Amino acid sequence: MRQAFIVYPKYRNGTMPGGELAHNSLETRFDIEFTASLAKREKQIQQSYRPVIGIHKWFARRPGTVFRNLLLAEFDSENSLREDYWRAHQFTGVIADPFMGGGTPILEANRLGFSIIGADINPMAFWIARQSLAPLDLNSFATNAQAVINDIEREIGFLYSTTCRFCGGLAEVKYFLWVKTQTCPECGEENDLFPGYLLAEAVRHPYHVVACRKCGELNEFTSQPTIADPELCHFCGELVYVDGPAKRNKIKCSTCFKIYSYPEGCPTTPPKHRLWAIEYYCSTCKPNYQGRFFKRPDASDFERYLKAKKKLEERQAELPIPSTFIPLGDETKRLHRWGYKLFKEMFNDRQLLGLGLLLRRISKVEDNPSRHALLTVFSDFLRYQNMLARYDTYALKCQDIFSVHGFPVGLVQCENNLLGIHKVGSGAFRHFIDKYSKAKEYCRQPFETRQIGHRKEIIPIVGESISAEQVEQFPKADARQAWINSRSAEEIPLSPDSLDGVFTDPPYFDNVQYAELMDFCYAWLRLALAGEFNVFKASSTKTLQELTGNQVMGRDLNHFTKGLSRIFCHYAGALKPGAPFVFTYHHNDPSAYIPIVVAILDAGLDCTATLPVPAEMGASLHIARTKSSVLDSVFVCRRIKAETQEDSILEKLKNDLSMLKSGGLRVTEGDIRCLLAGHIARRAINLLRDEWKLGTEIKGRMGLARITIAGVREELEIERLIKEITPSMT
Repeated sequence: MRQAFIVYPKYRNGTMPGGELAHNSLETRFDIEFTASLAKREKQIQQSYRPVIGIHKWFARRPGTVFRNLLLAEFDSENSLREDYWRAHQFTGVIADPFMGGGTPILEANRLGFSIIGADINPMAFWIARQSLAPLDLNSFATNAQAVINDIEREIGFLYSTTCRFCGGLAEVKYFLWVKTQTCPECGEENDLFPGYLLAEAVRHPYHVVACRKCGELNEFTSQPTIADPELCHFCGELVYVDGPAKRNKIKCSTCFKIYSYPEGCPTTPPKHRLWAIEYYCSTCKPNYQGRFFKRPDASDFERYLKAKKKLEERQAELPIPSTFIPLGDETKRLHRWGYKLFKEMFNDRQLLGLGLLLRRISKVEDNPSRHALLTVFSDFLRYQNMLARYDTYALKCQDIFSVHGFPVGLVQCENNLLGIHKVGSGAFRHFIDKYSKAKEYCRQPFETRQIGHRKEIIPIVGESISAEQVEQFPKADARQAWINSRSAEEIPLSPDSLDGVFTDPPYFDNVQYAELMDFCYAWLRLALAGEFNVFKASSTKTLQELTGNQVMGRDLNHFTKGLSRIFCHYAGALKPGAPFVFTYHHNDPSAYIPIVVAILDAGLDCTATLPVPAEMGASLHIARTKSSVLDSVFVCRRIKAETQEDSILEKLKNDLSMLKSGGLRVTEGDIRCLLAGHIARRAINLLRDEWKLGTEIKGRMGLARITIAGVREELEIERLIKEITPSMT
């Protein structure tokens, strides 16, 4: 393992005294190929490259490697980025992020020595950033965590045991598998809504595991049986196949054969579920057994669940369980359509009992930093402890409810072990304790991962850390302080010439409904924190001030443009002369770039560059098999006139694509379209800069931006250009 320790205690901001760009500013020093090679690998296994994201889930986090390179390209000129990236730095100055979210830009800036200002209207973003920067005694944290686990284990650990079907001894359950059921409106029969009967594929288990539709027993086959080529059940002799009866929201009743819809129209209660399979772990049998342990639940398994149900009925009044309603929104309307009206309805009785007991026990921890850390772990692991989590038949594990940026309501659910099995399975409390500890250890000693051939080299960047004195006022530039706010960014008091840079990842209009999703965790976390922090007193994180497009709340492109403009103006007005305003952005819809053009020009900025960087992982469930781009355009803006006389969008695009390919990226048509949209938006800003009038109505400014963007697109003959360039670049 190689260690690097070189500190540069200086500051520069990429502009000359007169305000013009220095020759070694961000626009010229940023290395697209180098950044792409790092960011691509980071997004594949982001938690290994940036363990700090293990503090808590946030959506669409951009690679930390991108913002480290952006900051270094702007504020350091000692060597090339490829040399400076692996060295420790200690800059002074104040960097702000008006759309803090998960905190990537400010955490990277803090690591480089800057004081930081972070703002986000969502209290969950405030909490995640706060906890990322907060000091934590890992020994005290581990001791308190183990005490919590021991107490809960003694009280309800038996609810997560089962009888091994081989040795007959007690074994620990990893996952309970449930299927939704619905009553036939014709004959009253309760039908299982199986989309398929496959439990496990023969990849991480020697055989395909398929449930019998007749007797429910689990069969193992060397190939997957289908309706056209079925197998016989080893237990009852009926035909077995993977094809299920629930297709396209229709089911045929197994008794009267009536075809009816699911979910039923305007349901008044959440859907019912039936326990149909268990994956468990038998430490006695495992040494002599290949594959995973699966079984059909027996009478004892059902009895344990009934005990949990009874225990919950007896103790529910004393447990912290949310009673709040699920607000109707663009993402949550799917929950309402299935009959989920309260957050607690997204959990079964055993989950509510376990979570209530666990939250109550954590709230009794006396050490404040440990209690706050454990509450953060609790909030985060809820993603795997609910009745919307699904079972991955390929990887054979529980899937995060937020594996896509929404609330997908599947038909087969996975109930995870609450506390979990040490070093077995994933998504349980024990596993998240370990994840949090690794995140805080990384904050104490950050590292970078360098690829050398097929080998990875971990390089500790000795001299850097992620930590700050958290203050309630504008931070001192040379004191490494952090001012973290949970309010609208435009409410943060800022003085002129006070910011050395703005680096941010703003919302991309309607791509992610942050408040609707984070309410799922917030509903529980506020029960323990509302007494300590005012930001947790509201019943929901949703607010009319949230800056995202939302059809249900009537937040359209106009709303987004106005809000973005106000915040850009507020922060641009606080920049020092020549200081950069840098942000990432991508969207499939060209009209979504209109707010960007308007906001930049309203703020008195010009766009000096758009730079391509990897942003998403192509295999992500919300990206895979779509035409979405995995790339962002980084908009670099300053209060100077951008030079455009030698500016060719086609040449820049070709250079971008060439550098990205050299960095190891496979570019798609969707990527080309997104990068083009960024360059077109930049050109529109350059063209409109001199004639822009802030005093005109927002619709007029948006119309001018729309016309200019359309004109540039027409001039480029965009569809012909994409058709020509795609084959040679993909």
